[in-house]
Order: sequence, then structure tokens, then C-alpha cells
Amino acid sequence: MTDVRKRLKKIKINQVTSLQGFQRVESSQLKELKPESTNMWLSMIGMTALPHLGGLYGGYITRKEVKTWYQTLKKPSWRPPNAAFPVVWTCLYTGMGYGSYLIWKELGGFTEDAVVPLGLYGLQLALNWAWTPIFFGAHKMKLALFEIILLTGTVGATMVSWYSINRTATLLLAPYLSWLCVATTLNYCIWRDNREDKEE
Repeated sequence: MTDVRKRLKKIKINQVTSLQGFQRVESSQLKELKPESTNMWLSMIGMTALPHLGGLYGGYITRKEVKTWYQTLKKPSWRPPNAAFPVVWTCLYTGMGYGSYLIWKELGGFTEDAVVPLGLYGLQLALNWAWTPIFFGAHKMKLALFEIILLTGTVGATMVSWYSINRTATLLLAPYLSWLCVATTLNYCIWRDNREDKEE
């Protein structure tokens, strides 16, 4: 009877020791995973928020000019209402930012393979941020037209480079490309109807 009790006691001790060992391993694994998981979250938030930085600056310029200079321009009847633009751009900036994160994650960060897809993304983002100061800030409607055509082409090239990497990221750029086609047409119509007396 005593031997049986001793054996049971040993089994319990072994079980407790094994459980404690498992918990230590699990705890150490969680500690290893936590920084990586935190970094991924920070990267996702940062890359999703990045496009909005230029959008905020552009919005600052636009708000002043919409009430003054832009109000005097001849505009096509089909143009979207002014209130729609900040809502649309918030959605588009969020979509393109998150798409860039998906590409970055898929390629393992800023690797050699990421040079073209993320380089094109960075170029189109710079062109995007530049359009508002050209059109609303400098009132250069013709230059803004050439710039937005270049921007639209660059976004198309970005989508092509993303397609084989992550199709979800590519689809996130589709509404953006569609909106740019509308914006390009609107830019052209405003330049055509106001080029003689409203461009500085």
C-alpha cells in the first residue's frame, strides 16, 4: 500500500513538473511573439495613416480656396458636391495605406523585392500630395491636369506591380483609380472652361 502511494505521489510530482515546464515554455513563447505582434500592429497603423498626412495638409489649402477662388470657377453640372470630397478621400487614403501594408508584409518588409511595388506606391503618393498645392494653392489648372494624368498612370502601374503579390491590396486601389478618372475629367473641364481668365 505504501509503495502504491509513493508511486502515485511521484506521478503527481511529475505531472506538476511537466505542467510547470509547459507553462514556462508557453510563457517564453508568448514573450517572444508579443514584440513581433506589437511591431506588426504599429506598422499596420502607421502605413494606413501615412497617406492621411498629406491629405490633412491638402485639406487645409482646399478649405480656404473652396470658399474664394474655386467658388468663382465655371464647373460642370455633374461634379460631385464639395462635401463628398473629404469623405471619399478619407476612405481612399485608408484603403491605399492598408494595401501598402499588405504588400510590405507579404514581401517581408522593405526588401529588394519591394523596391518596385513600394517605390511606385511612394511615387504616386507624392504626386497625390502635390496636386492640391498646384491646383488650389498655385491656381495652375493646366499643370495640375498634366500632374493628375501622370498620377493616374502611376496608380495603374502600381496596381499592375501589386497584382501578383496580393490581390486584396490591388483591389483596394481600384476605387482610387476610378475616382482619379473622375477627378482628371473634372480638372480638364474646369481648365477648359476657365483657362482664359481664371488661371494665374
